[in-house]
Amino acid sequence: MDLKLKEELLEMIKKKAVIRGERTLASGKKSNFYIDGKQVTLDPHGILLTGKVILSMLTGMKVDAIGGPTLGADPIAVSAALLSCHRDQALKAFIVRKEAKQHGLQKMIEGPPLQEGDRVVMVEDVITTGGSVLKAVLEVEKLKAKVVKVICLVDRGEGAGEMLASYNYSPIFDLRDLEL
Repeated sequence: MDLKLKEELLEMIKKKAVIRGERTLASGKKSNFYIDGKQVTLDPHGILLTGKVILSMLTGMKVDAIGGPTLGADPIAVSAALLSCHRDQALKAFIVRKEAKQHGLQKMIEGPPLQEGDRVVMVEDVITTGGSVLKAVLEVEKLKAKVVKVICLVDRGEGAGEMLASYNYSPIFDLRDLEL
């Protein structure tokens, strides 16, 4: 992994994404700080760094697709898929909805279809307990695709490591890295 890119990404997260003050997290827990990953993953330079760092983490792995729960995973999956066009094997990007649409094709997973046996990487911007990602993983597994890795930008360290351990869980940063 390019440590210079990773350090640059970390500094951007510290500067743009960490918000102090009490907030309620997706898990329902209260925290005295919030990490707004979209301030990095929707920033043009931030998403480029994120995509490059994630692809470097996949070096040597056979992977067919990358995606995760909407909304946090959306820009990350698209960035990695776009940048993967310069590799031996381009990745399909996909998005897992919170619930199936009530119209159209009523799909839970959007994007190029995942096939049985596809090797999939799940991504997310910030993970607290891992519940949202696990729900998305289970949707992918219903299609008989195999989740070979889960990556997040920041792990808040509240149980995701244990919950996602069997999916080769690899956070890029944790709260120690952010000095929180």
